[in-house]
Amino acid sequence: MSGRPHDPRPLPPAPRARGVLPSRPLPAPARLALDVGLGVAAALGQAPWGLWPVTLIALAALLWRIGGAPSARAAFLRALAGGAGHFALALFWITQPFLVEAEIYGWMAPFALVLMALGGGLFWAIPAAALHPLGHDRRTRALALALGLVLSDWLRGWIFTGFPWALSGHIWIDTPAGQLAAWGGALGLSALTLAAAALPAWGWTPARPRWRAWVRGTTLAAMLVAAAWVAGLARLAQPLPPDHSAVIRLVQPNADQTLKWTPEWAPVFYARLLELSALPVDPRLGGGRPAAVVWPETSVPFLLNEADPFLPEIAAAAGAPVLAGIQRGDGARWYNSLAEFTAEGSIGPVYDKFHLVPFGEYIPWGDALARFGVSAFAAQAGNGYARGTGPTVLTLAGLPPVQPMICYETIFERDLARPPRWAGERPAWLLQVTNDAWFGSWSGPYQHLAQARLRAIQTGLPLLRAANTGVSAVIDAQGRVRDRLALNGAGVLDARLPGALPPTLWWRWGDAPLLALLGLALAGLIARRPRRARSGR
Repeated sequence: MSGRPHDPRPLPPAPRARGVLPSRPLPAPARLALDVGLGVAAALGQAPWGLWPVTLIALAALLWRIGGAPSARAAFLRALAGGAGHFALALFWITQPFLVEAEIYGWMAPFALVLMALGGGLFWAIPAAALHPLGHDRRTRALALALGLVLSDWLRGWIFTGFPWALSGHIWIDTPAGQLAAWGGALGLSALTLAAAALPAWGWTPARPRWRAWVRGTTLAAMLVAAAWVAGLARLAQPLPPDHSAVIRLVQPNADQTLKWTPEWAPVFYARLLELSALPVDPRLGGGRPAAVVWPETSVPFLLNEADPFLPEIAAAAGAPVLAGIQRGDGARWYNSLAEFTAEGSIGPVYDKFHLVPFGEYIPWGDALARFGVSAFAAQAGNGYARGTGPTVLTLAGLPPVQPMICYETIFERDLARPPRWAGERPAWLLQVTNDAWFGSWSGPYQHLAQARLRAIQTGLPLLRAANTGVSAVIDAQGRVRDRLALNGAGVLDARLPGALPPTLWWRWGDAPLLALLGLALAGLIARRPRRARSGR
């Protein structure tokens, strides 16, 4: 047998691409900690921090890591860790409702946070695993995951009654780029975030020096953000319509949730509402009495059914119609409502909240669970609230038509009274009454305020919000806060009602155009998936 003699010397190492450094894999606990840490960093773009560049960098690193996962299972675990870290920080305020009556519910707080973090993480992990087989390499997997996370943000507003909080697009609300929501809604902002985070991976190939790829991709991402910024500045430069002549007063009584319904403090907070309502209007706005006074969610210690004895003193104090958050009963049903107390001392139109908070305002399968003493802890009467009929536009004396929203309803863009669900008159403004004392003082109230601003941008309608402990605010039709009352303080905010802009593109078409584009992109990924995935081998 002839042939070349065996050379016992080891083969030289294979040449590697210039600029690519060798790397040793991290131990499993370190990799888990890295993914969780990147998720936490990604949450820092949310209110009240607003560190959107940190979010983009962290998301870019997460997309890179998940795109490089060797299997769908590994992609699932990496995305779950990153998502859990993100939602643990962004939704940390979820522990606060359980601390209002800590002696009863406090033990639930850590479980609620862990479950919310892991539940949110699943909305990252499931797309990561499902789309992993569609990628040819790390780059295409990262891009596929970015697309999946945009669609996941949209789905989070619907599934299990919806919870579109801490969306990736919310990082832009306090920037000019947030104005893109007038065209693409919250979904458009999420698409901007994930596109900018995915672009650094776009130029990467194994043969190209990695640093050049990152520079190229980061430049593209910066150009995308700059274009959105300029477009937003152009919209903000457009003049707003003149303000309405009506002066509206927002009352913030600062009723501590732990004391709000106690026999000693309930009369104190009610008297505070009357005193603040009786103050004269700011002389710079003409003095006298306001056109309407707004009290926050569940602001009074009596039911609407029992309000008759209180109506004369409310009318005398306010000297104007009062729009008050109040609870009411109707047979065996109880409602979280907004009612008008007229200046003549009667009850006007009533709106019932229809998008209720699961477990807070109602319990799924509540009648069955009530037999075991399980009830919604935010409802004062019964086992929970009943659902109202749906979005409503109210016409009140001396004011343009308004869509009222109570607390949690403001986070749902799909609940706005707009086509095709709503065929009636377009409201001229939005009104939110809320009790953000449930959200604590750290991040929850500011995130809730940010989402109210987003609704104003999307619709081109001003939004006024009266919050029990803050932040009460007057928001114009471009989402800018004209004036506010600080958190955890009592006071009034008098303001002329800002003018409304013409219907925005999002108001007319909603998410349909962008969803169609995302669907086409997903179909393209499926069509171009690797041959092995298509053949099933």
